[in-house]
Amino acid sequence: MSIFIEIGLIIFIATAISFLMRFLKQPLIVGYILSGIIVGPYFLNLIKSPEYIELFSKLGIAILLFIVGLSLKPDIVREVGKVSLITGISQVILTSVVGFFLMKFLGFSITASFFGAVALTFSSTIIILKLISDKGDLDKLYGKISIGFLLVQDVFATVILLIVSVIGSSSSLSGNVLKVAFLLSLKGITFFVVLYYLSKYVLPKLLEFIASSQELLFTFSISWGIGLAAIFYVFGFSLEIGALAAGVSLAASTFSQEIGSRMKPLRDFFILLFFVMLGSQMVLSDVKNVIIPAIFISIFVLVIKPIIVLIILNILGYKNRTGFLAGLTVAQISEFSLILMALGFSFGYLSREVVSLITLVGIITITGSTYLFLYADQIYLKLSPFLNSIKLTKRIKNEKIDTMESLDMVIFGYDRVGYDFVNIAEKMHSKYFVVDFNPISIKKLKKNNIPHFFGDAEDIDFLEEIGIPKTKAVISTIPDFKTNLKLVSFYRNHNKNGIIIVTSHNIKETKELYKLGASFVVMPHYLGAKHAAEMIKNYGFQNVAFEREKRQHLEELENRQKITEEK
Repeated sequence: MSIFIEIGLIIFIATAISFLMRFLKQPLIVGYILSGIIVGPYFLNLIKSPEYIELFSKLGIAILLFIVGLSLKPDIVREVGKVSLITGISQVILTSVVGFFLMKFLGFSITASFFGAVALTFSSTIIILKLISDKGDLDKLYGKISIGFLLVQDVFATVILLIVSVIGSSSSLSGNVLKVAFLLSLKGITFFVVLYYLSKYVLPKLLEFIASSQELLFTFSISWGIGLAAIFYVFGFSLEIGALAAGVSLAASTFSQEIGSRMKPLRDFFILLFFVMLGSQMVLSDVKNVIIPAIFISIFVLVIKPIIVLIILNILGYKNRTGFLAGLTVAQISEFSLILMALGFSFGYLSREVVSLITLVGIITITGSTYLFLYADQIYLKLSPFLNSIKLTKRIKNEKIDTMESLDMVIFGYDRVGYDFVNIAEKMHSKYFVVDFNPISIKKLKKNNIPHFFGDAEDIDFLEEIGIPKTKAVISTIPDFKTNLKLVSFYRNHNKNGIIIVTSHNIKETKELYKLGASFVVMPHYLGAKHAAEMIKNYGFQNVAFEREKRQHLEELENRQKITEEK
């Protein structure tokens, strides 16, 4: 069977299963993994050229991490870098300790318990990045923190796989490990310095030249992302680290969003093959012998691991909702976990039964965590009374909440058109404040002495604490439909007579927001087109009148730009 026919059949089966998943309203990732199991050796056995499928899946991983790197701008790293590092290290240590004793309790040897405990600490960065991206939460606080500590986990995983490989293939243990670790550290520092200077002095000018051609920008993006990943791989690092570094080096560019949007179709195609490959590699032998311990360990991964992250973030001063959502991102084991177990088996440290156990745990937790993550908001509402009862700290990070008894106006989002509503509120001498979760916007608000809070419009606890239910008018300039839907629903459930104005960009979503109880929905394109049509009605085809309107519009834009830059 030629590789073309093989890939064609795999994609066809994956598409058919995806249709079924869509019809049953199930996550597509589950369908992709199920497709892999179907085309794998236990059923149809269609994969005859695994090296090609693996190559394509690696391309998908590289492009996915390249796009994630594009979103890791310097202000985001400053905002969540410290907490991500602390959370990542703490979670790995605590999970491995608890996991070790759980494996021992279930009757496994010390060696098997050690390997199993380490495998359980890692979570699938690829799966979670896909879920967070599909949910549109890469810019949310929990999303930023989660990406950070998942990357910390990946660094740990890379180091542990390196150590196991060296120990398993060499008799002079410690010397080799220290030598390899030293060389990798030296190479890493060198790469960091080179990329820093390239991103600061070379890439901005190069991208300005390249961006004049959209095709050239697309070609350069692919070559930069995959090429840098390949260079990192040649020098002993993983492809994933190289692809991420390639994205980070372009993150500060004004063209990063354009590059990311053009790469997404490629990501979606190749990442499909990654999940199919992952499903096909699942070891399903000895399942009957390990089903009971697999259930216990899966409960640990699905429940205890998220609680560990929740507690860590709670101690660091983050809100329950942030900790809960971030915790759900670790409720599965990683592809690194399966690789570690395979390495242990190949070197004779583990039995096939233990490998089958962790593989079964992988199937259960990857599927289960996908559902948990997709229905996280509904689950949180059910569990919030219990979560509030186990708070370990009352200190709230980045949020100084003073509940206001009688508030006139709350404005969500400042940088888009929020300051128009701020000007109106000040002219009316209204009691108001602005809510934003962009650190740059917060700095502008603080500099201009505008009352504000750092917070998420989707955080129910936060909305209650700042007194949204008693507010006379709520204004949302946030363009995200899902956020506005939750905001309108929450406000109307607590305040039937207040005014809530939100933003939308299409008619279908606008009608849904009105149906849910929005007082008015701002549609920028509609209002702009309506104003232009009125101009034609009033001025006819008089060029002088349109020139006058144009000058007035330019003056307004100039004044607005000066105000926002000053602030």
